[in-house]
Amino acid sequence: MAEEEYGSFVDWNQMGDLAKSSGPTKVDCKDLKEFKQMARQGYWAKNHKLRAQVYEQLIKTIPCRTVTPDAEVYRDIMGNAGTKKPSSNIPLPEFVDGNALPLYCLKAEAVTSAHQIINCVAGQFPDISHCPSLPAITSMLLHFSKDEAQCFELVSRILACNEPGKRLLDQTFLAFESSCMTFGDLAIKYCPAGHKLIVATAQDALEVYTDWQRWVLFDLPFSHMVRVLDVYLVEGYKVLFRMAIALLKFYRKHKAGAQGGEGSQPQDSGKVRADIQAFIKGIASTVTPEKLLEKAFSIRMLSRKDTLLQLTNEKSLQQKGITVKQKRRNVQLALNPDTFSSEIVSAKEMRDIWSWIPERFACANHSSSSPPLTTGYEPTLLLHPDLRWRVCGAFLSTDWQERKRGGNKLSFFGTGECFVFRMKPEMEHFEWVVIRHPELASSSNAHSQEEPASSEGQNSENNGLQQPEKPAGDLSPFLSARHFNLTSKNTSMFMAGNFDSIIVGGGDGNALYIDSELNHGRAGRCATFDNPPLCAESFQVALLETWGFQDAMAS
Repeated sequence: MAEEEYGSFVDWNQMGDLAKSSGPTKVDCKDLKEFKQMARQGYWAKNHKLRAQVYEQLIKTIPCRTVTPDAEVYRDIMGNAGTKKPSSNIPLPEFVDGNALPLYCLKAEAVTSAHQIINCVAGQFPDISHCPSLPAITSMLLHFSKDEAQCFELVSRILACNEPGKRLLDQTFLAFESSCMTFGDLAIKYCPAGHKLIVATAQDALEVYTDWQRWVLFDLPFSHMVRVLDVYLVEGYKVLFRMAIALLKFYRKHKAGAQGGEGSQPQDSGKVRADIQAFIKGIASTVTPEKLLEKAFSIRMLSRKDTLLQLTNEKSLQQKGITVKQKRRNVQLALNPDTFSSEIVSAKEMRDIWSWIPERFACANHSSSSPPLTTGYEPTLLLHPDLRWRVCGAFLSTDWQERKRGGNKLSFFGTGECFVFRMKPEMEHFEWVVIRHPELASSSNAHSQEEPASSEGQNSENNGLQQPEKPAGDLSPFLSARHFNLTSKNTSMFMAGNFDSIIVGGGDGNALYIDSELNHGRAGRCATFDNPPLCAESFQVALLETWGFQDAMAS
């Protein structure tokens, strides 16, 4: 009986329908693709014993360090559990960041067992400095373990995974913080309506996103969480991103239905976090586990470029000296309506623009500047209205200093994180065309050919991105054109400038072209952003603002 063999820690009275085992009793499959399909479809979801056996099989196939502690190590350390009375007040290690163990239908005495397992793990893995999700994973695996020793071994193998490019749990603050930034970037890309809601209602969106793993691993009901675990153990860390994006989509729909969407004034981020937590804890009333998985896997996301994004965020934090936990600064204070000052946009409009900016750049102070080619800042934000006050602009990811790499030639540079936007007739931003149409490129380590830009702001067929050489071993920026085989060089013309002009976007025209006197300009369609004209095709510049960003995260 499953309750006797694999459920000694489970309070079966709380399990509901999951207490009744039915369906298949074995899995005879070795093909990974087929196994993924079975996990997503819930092949073993109705049989507790089979699920426990599958989990053990999956975790034992994880490539691990040569010396990985097993069940015998736990027994040696803890002694005979049958003769040793456990303490009921065992605190969890500091690296769980204050996260309590989620009960997930466990018996009261099982909490002590889980605390003992986690503390034993801490002793065997001294390199772990920040692992807030460990209590949730331990609680879930205890459900499907014969004893504490087996649970310890399963947890240890997950932590000891050494497969190149793969991780199952964040074990340092650097990894955790970069995952939060990456989730914010994925939210911008795959759930723009939900992200806009968070930016509009919370003072600090990134603070809200620090809970993204908690949404999935701590706040979901057990019936939902166990289905997430089914696919997580097969497909890995990226499943957590999928589930969290799906939850954000459901939350946004819930707020829209409750007519509580975007308020005029952002509120304390803690209140937004509590509201999301309450929604997810009660999600079973509106969303079934299968509906959650269906939504999560319907999202076309998590390509290799998204993996590169997390590496880039991690490197960005390293460069800022953020490798250990420190007091979080409220990065949205720069947009406080009482202190914000712009002659072109309101604080509300700037918040909307801010919601499109990648997370690692959004964590910055900014300052207005009149010179159009602001150097020493990365990135910059360009704003201008024409004489009819049609406001448009561009977010430019690279320091204008890069323009000097090409000598006297007007050369394109920048990355695919650049975008252009307009405020009327409605607020729209236009990303790099390759993001919206990935069929235009594929992954590549090859460098793009260096080509000059047109000094008149119009691009010929053969003009392309001039890509400066990178030092060996340097990680190029996320969405750098060097990572792609582009079908046309016209799709990678992001920004260019010299003393004669500023150009944003290229290929069959320019998104924006402003002359050296800052008096006249042109707007048009361009291949890089696939945008319509952002304002009048020929305009006189009424005002120009450039905003430079400086790091607000580093101490």
